[in-house]
Amino acid sequence: MSAEDIITAYSIAVPEKQEQNLPGLDKHIKPGMEYTKLEVWDDEGKPSLREYQGSGKLQGKTAIVTGGDSGIGRAAAIMFAREGCTGITIGYLPEEEVDAKDAKRLIEESGAKVNLFAADLMEENACKSIVDSHLKAFKKLDILVNNASKQIMCKSFEDIDLKNVESTFRSNILQMFAVTKFALPHLKRGSSIINTTSVTAYKGSAGLVDYSSTKGAILAFTRSLSVQLAPKGIRVNAVAPGPVITALQAGSRPADNMEGLGVGMPLHGRAGQPAELGPAYVFLASPDSNIMTGQVLHINSGQHVGGS
Repeated sequence: MSAEDIITAYSIAVPEKQEQNLPGLDKHIKPGMEYTKLEVWDDEGKPSLREYQGSGKLQGKTAIVTGGDSGIGRAAAIMFAREGCTGITIGYLPEEEVDAKDAKRLIEESGAKVNLFAADLMEENACKSIVDSHLKAFKKLDILVNNASKQIMCKSFEDIDLKNVESTFRSNILQMFAVTKFALPHLKRGSSIINTTSVTAYKGSAGLVDYSSTKGAILAFTRSLSVQLAPKGIRVNAVAPGPVITALQAGSRPADNMEGLGVGMPLHGRAGQPAELGPAYVFLASPDSNIMTGQVLHINSGQHVGGS
């Protein structure tokens, strides 16, 4: 399948040849990304785009979204705001400041106040500080989205850098333990924790062995924590994205590998847009998933079918 065969309303569906340094910036993704428009289909099977509209599902709630400056985290935060969230804290790395400011503008335009928190969550003190900063700004916490992560590709396991392995685990799963630990005393019955895992936790990835391993750990973390917190009425679920156009992809792939990323995917022949992941986070944050815990929503364009 070629890019010309793709049927889509997204004019930015196929990424150009490009490369960034980690963590990467959404601002530099070419030809762009979509955070709020969803693809809909008419009676003839032709697509168009429609803005996501909220219906008050998160009225009066507040949320922390790590990695909320860009990609999937940004889309989720904007949709939280459109669903009535009053306050959202966005965690991001200092070098992502330009993305964070843009995310703040879009989230505030959608109706929520935004608290920006710049820090490296690989540091334990930062994990406590993001929770403290949120509570100082908004006085309460209802939703925690553990979304921040990184990946470093390595095609040959003999060449894997063990320092990168340790850094990836610290970035992807250890900080998730820490942020959740410090947030938990402020959550209550009806609160929601949502973790971002990955399709790679289920199907594996030859070039991302350490990243895939952290995403498998996040899966086990989600299931185990959900069992522990169920008696308290705090729900713990996860989203497992497949290929989605994000700055993380551009920051961790050679330029040639980024070009046309997702072309030929089973469902629509393309990778996902961040906007297409956002509604899953809204569902898991809202009362719509009131009796759902320890579960994973698979949003991967049919790349992996089956598994729980």
